[in-house]
Amino acid sequence: MGYTDMSLSSKEYFIRETGKSIKRNGIMSFASVSTVAVSLLVLGLFLLMYLNTDNLAEYLESQVEMTVYLEDTATGAEVADMREKLKKMEGVVQVTEVTKAQAMERFKNRLGDQAALLKALGKDNPFPFSFEVQVDRPERIKALVAEVEKWPKVETAKFGQEVVEHLFALTRVLRIGGAVLIVFLCFATLFIIMNTIRLTVFARRREVIIMKYVGATDWFIRWPFMLEGMTLGLGGAVLACVIVDGIYVSVMGRVHNTFAFFPVLPSWPTLLYADVFILACGALIGAFGSYLSLKKFLRV
Repeated sequence: MGYTDMSLSSKEYFIRETGKSIKRNGIMSFASVSTVAVSLLVLGLFLLMYLNTDNLAEYLESQVEMTVYLEDTATGAEVADMREKLKKMEGVVQVTEVTKAQAMERFKNRLGDQAALLKALGKDNPFPFSFEVQVDRPERIKALVAEVEKWPKVETAKFGQEVVEHLFALTRVLRIGGAVLIVFLCFATLFIIMNTIRLTVFARRREVIIMKYVGATDWFIRWPFMLEGMTLGLGGAVLACVIVDGIYVSVMGRVHNTFAFFPVLPSWPTLLYADVFILACGALIGAFGSYLSLKKFLRV
C-alpha cells in the first residue's frame, strides 16, 4: 500500500493507527481527554448560564406593559371602542381590562394587614378604569404611549420609562457580553487542546519526518493525528456532557423548588442542545487542533 493511496485500506490504516497511538500513549491520551473535559465543562456550564440569562431577559421584556388609565367620565361605548382600537394597534398582542373594583382589590392585596386603612374611603373608589397592554417588542412601548395619551377620555398612559430603559441596557449587556465570552471560551478551549495534542505530535515527530521523507503526502500524515484529536476531543466532550448534565439537573431542581416563579429553562430539550454543542466542539476542536499542531513538523 502506497502512502498516497486513499482506498478503503488506507482508511483502515488511519483508524488502526489512531487506536494504536491512543493505547501507546495512554497517559498522554488520558491527560488530553481530562484537559478537554475540563475545558468543555467550563464552556458547557457557561453556555447553559448564558441561555438561562437570555431566557430571563426575554421573560423580563415580556413583562413590560403599558397601562392606560381612563377618565371617570368615559362611557361604556367609549371604553369598548378604545379596547378595539388598542387591539388593532401594531405590535399589541394582548389587552386586559382592569375595572375600578379590580384595581381596588389589587391594592388591598398589596397592603395586606394594613388593608383596614382603606375603610376611611367608605364606598368611594379613587382608582380609575384601565387597560393593561402587552406588546410583542418592548421597544414599541414609548411610541405607543405617546400616541395613546392623545386619545380623548385617556387620563394618562404609563409604562415605567426608567425601569424599561435600564432593563434594555441590562439585557443588551448580558446578551452581547455572553456571546463575546462564549467565543472567547471557544478559542481558549482550542488553544488548550491544541497545545495538549502538540505534545503527542512532538513525541512522534520522528515518525512524521520519516513518513514525509519516504513520500507520504501531508494529508496522509495528517489523517491519523486528526482522527486521534477528534477521538480525544469526543472522549473529553462525553465526560464533560455527563458532568454538565448532572450539575444542571441538580442546580435547576433546587432553584425551581426554592424559587418556583423564577423562569429557568427545562432540562429537556435544553441539555440536548448543550450536549450537541459540546460534542461538536470537542470533535471539531480536537481535529482542528491536531491539524494546526502538525503544520510545523510537515515543513521538512
